Amino acid sequence: MSDTPFALFDLEGAATAVAVDERPRHPTSGHPCHSRIVADSSDRVAWLRARSRGITATDAAKLASFASVRSAAWEKRNGSSFGGSRYTDHGKEREPVIAEWARRTHGIEPSSLLFHAEFERRHLATPDGLRVAPGGVLELCEIKTTSRAWRGIPRGYLRQVWWQQYVLGAERTLVVWEQHDDFIPIRDEPEYRWVDRDDDQIAILVRLADELIAELGGRRT
Repeated sequence: MSDTPFALFDLEGAATAVAVDERPRHPTSGHPCHSRIVADSSDRVAWLRARSRGITATDAAKLASFASVRSAAWEKRNGSSFGGSRYTDHGKEREPVIAEWARRTHGIEPSSLLFHAEFERRHLATPDGLRVAPGGVLELCEIKTTSRAWRGIPRGYLRQVWWQQYVLGAERTLVVWEQHDDFIPIRDEPEYRWVDRDDDQIAILVRLADELIAELGGRRT
């Protein structure tokens, strides 16, 4: 999925905000993040517009160092030339199936909502699933498909996970991945691993994201 060109904005704008009284009952109801919903990917135009105007988990995945900020800024301004492939099409096709497995086995509901962070409205994330566990602890889900075996979760995906945890205020994430051979799943069930929140890594990502905003001409908050 490619982002549209970047333009900083006020996420309180009526054009993109999802009115609280128009939202259906959602697993985050009662959790503070519920008041920070920006858009729903079921309205793809509004969702893409909102994503283009902030720093998303997709952007955060690329922020490995200060040197990566400039290339991330260029792509954010100009959009990615990547228009998708058979691999991304396969991932989109399998995601609802894997999400249903996560719901059935771990009680995590699929989600298509875009959230902003508590103190920075330009910090955004759309987790694949979430639930409020007993005690009010928020847990997320991130779904991937891969043609290669993983020894561990790739670092870029971990950055996505930590960013989502920061934006929503979650304590851990169920990362679920399904390996395929020529687009046929090789196992009856996907593999998974819980990833705990890492505030040190989150602090690094927030600092790099703020540098990216500055590079794009936005004012740090």
